[in-house]
Amino acid sequence: MQFSMAGPALDEVIQTAELRAALRHFLRESERVAMRYGLTPQRYLLLLMIKGAPDRSERSTVTELSRRLQLAQHTVTELVGRTVRAGLIRRTVSSEDRRVVYLSLTAKGERKLADSFRDLEGERRALIEVARTGP
Repeated sequence: MQFSMAGPALDEVIQTAELRAALRHFLRESERVAMRYGLTPQRYLLLLMIKGAPDRSERSTVTELSRRLQLAQHTVTELVGRTVRAGLIRRTVSSEDRRVVYLSLTAKGERKLADSFRDLEGERRALIEVARTGP
């Protein structure tokens, strides 16, 4: 099937397809690696988002995680509760605003994230390369 004159250029479609394939491969490999280190894919992503907070604080709130993960707040709250019970993250009430609760990784969470993250180094580099240069 060919695109009409108004449709996207074939090279753009191919590049987008390659990027999507690389993303899917990266996600599947991330899931496999997470499980190797005793993490569900959801917990791995939660740990990654907390540690990788954009403000470099290595902490986050449920509201911020909901935004970044594109999930409903109650879904993130449930995931956080299970992850706290697993000993991977902790809750800390803000000293400036008692309504704010920060989430940060425990030593156990740090170890599991570091091991998983290190194991995915080659996959991250490959994904970045595809995103940068295309197919």
